[in-house]
Amino acid sequence: MPINVVLGLQWGDEGKGKIVDKLSDEADVVVRFQGGANAGHTVYYNGNEIKLHLIPSGIIHRDTICLIGNGVVFDPEIFAEEISVLNGYGIKCPGKLFVSKRAHLVFPFHKEFDGYFEEYKGKGSLGTTKRGIGPAYTDKYRRMGIRVGDLYDDELFDSRLKTLVDYYNKMFVNVFEKDAINYRRVRNHFINYKNLLKRYVKDTEEMLYNFQQEGKNILMEGAQAALLDIDYGTYPYVTSSNTTLGAVFTGAGVSPFEIKNIFGVTKAYTTRVGKGPFPTEFSDKPFEKDFRKKAGEFGASTGRPRKCGWLDLVALKYAVKMNHVNKLIITKLDILTGLEEISACTSYGSGDKEIDNFPSETFEVENVKPIYTKFKGWEEDISKINRYEDLPDTAKKYIEFIENYIGVDVFILSVGKKREDIIYRHK
Repeated sequence: MPINVVLGLQWGDEGKGKIVDKLSDEADVVVRFQGGANAGHTVYYNGNEIKLHLIPSGIIHRDTICLIGNGVVFDPEIFAEEISVLNGYGIKCPGKLFVSKRAHLVFPFHKEFDGYFEEYKGKGSLGTTKRGIGPAYTDKYRRMGIRVGDLYDDELFDSRLKTLVDYYNKMFVNVFEKDAINYRRVRNHFINYKNLLKRYVKDTEEMLYNFQQEGKNILMEGAQAALLDIDYGTYPYVTSSNTTLGAVFTGAGVSPFEIKNIFGVTKAYTTRVGKGPFPTEFSDKPFEKDFRKKAGEFGASTGRPRKCGWLDLVALKYAVKMNHVNKLIITKLDILTGLEEISACTSYGSGDKEIDNFPSETFEVENVKPIYTKFKGWEEDISKINRYEDLPDTAKKYIEFIENYIGVDVFILSVGKKREDIIYRHK
């Protein structure tokens, strides 16, 4: 059967976990194909909130197979913690969760380096999660990385780890003036994960090919989002992987000709964590603080408060085109309830010009001024509504304006935290 893809369209945190959970009702296989433990997806199971950073959100479905693809940088420590949490809720992982042998490992010294490098850059720091993601990807691309499958060849693992530790020790001692890494301690720490991981480590690319041949319904789960893509995002304030459609093919090993639906997820407003341009950020800081508290806009991975602002339709249209999205999903529409007036950015002021395209140069994005279209708000509680026609007219006008501006129909509206708080606009 064809493959469906779920991608974020803003700077992450769009609520993709809930959407993947919902779409997993009809999926046989859910695949995570890029990023690492710097991405946090929140799902709800029997009323309990579960935050996942590596394991695909589809894991809470009893019969769904979950794969962590080769494009992910894999932290065994986080993986073990998540398995323990899931076990605590009675969710069993063996036999339904698998990790690619080709996924690259994240080591404790990657995390230390991440923090030291941010400190070293001072004012030029990017505000990373310090989860070691960037350093792990760097090692992968300079061909010094160690893959999950290498854990099961002692001689190979020891040789590569020694080379890696020697390199990092030179950086730690000579550049950062920090203590050296203890090779033996790192090695023993990771060898302890061999037995835990053994039942999960597979050639997931071969598994995925066979699932396709068997006609399985496959759902690809993206992490982060389009505006954080290493190539197409607001560089250098981006993540360390490709978060856009192309990563599906390289990060999991599937054919582009098998893709059916590309679900693009956006909030009904915009948020951003860390440094980088944010044209539509609320200028009224007390209002932003109250809005953030109401919306629960704090990072799932770090707990950092997210900057909040109006929906940026210029950026959203760019992300939709770049990912060839054919079904739009809007989350957190309920958060806008109670606002007398709602704004959406429909163009930018750039110098003495008005533009409606998203600039490729980050310094240009930093200098644009948002130009807004304003909408009347609504007071009605929409969190219990499950039919589009029952929404307030003002809410429908807002949604239909978004559809017309973007040029893509809205498929799903999320109007609350629970997985059942869903409205199908076009099914």
